[in-house]
Amino acid sequence: MNVYALVHDRILDALKGLQADGSLPGGLDFGNVEVSPPRDASHGDLASNAAMVLAKSAKMKPRDIALLLADKLKADPDIEKVEVAGPGFVNLAFRPAFWQGVVGAILKAGAAYGRAEIGHGEKVDVEYVSANPTGPMHVGHCRGAVFGDALANLLAFVGYDVTREYYVNDAGAQVDALARSVFLRYREALGEDIGEIPAGLYPGDYLKPVGQALAQKHGHSLLNFPEERWLPLVRDASVAAMLAMIKEDLAALNIRHEVFFSERSLTTGKDEVA
Repeated sequence: MNVYALVHDRILDALKGLQADGSLPGGLDFGNVEVSPPRDASHGDLASNAAMVLAKSAKMKPRDIALLLADKLKADPDIEKVEVAGPGFVNLAFRPAFWQGVVGAILKAGAAYGRAEIGHGEKVDVEYVSANPTGPMHVGHCRGAVFGDALANLLAFVGYDVTREYYVNDAGAQVDALARSVFLRYREALGEDIGEIPAGLYPGDYLKPVGQALAQKHGHSLLNFPEERWLPLVRDASVAAMLAMIKEDLAALNIRHEVFFSERSLTTGKDEVA
């Protein structure tokens, strides 16, 4: 039982009844009729804007439509009180037995309560987090991760076919700066005193393990390569290491993306990042 959908349907039925008895003209578009909590809880349980959005096409005053709708809804056995507020909002208050029935429906449905199929399997791509792969996630990334994952879960819960995507910004100057920073850590791992990290590069100690891994894998061989040869190699290793760190942080939040899409693949033709 979805309370909003249930009440929305009853309001539409009441409006159609008003059309049937000639109180409202036919051919009205009910697409913008909504049900929501009133701004002031003392006004009731739910409110509808029906009279406001139908007034122009019906060529009637909103309050006149609201009064007609209120009279119709008073016949509903679940409704305890109907009031017209302001220029034409209809406020509804329900009998206790109605809410007791809602509680029973919630207990019966369990975790499936509120599930719907309004998405009808339509494919939706939700791209979120997508922090540059140049270092660890921070609290701002965490906030975006939680928000994006909650949105994706909600869309899936109401019937959309959701893909969760992380767009990897692995093209451009920032990842080249990352690679040059890691190359310094690689030289450091081989015993070289690299001094202060130059401005414009990444000084964080989190890059030391990446440099050490390169030193273990390649020994001194990369030192003999010109930059145009070692840069792409170190860049790929560095981005992979940063993504592994990011994925570990996301997993700690129980957030997992189906797709990690590489920006660089748009120009190189390489496959998506695994």
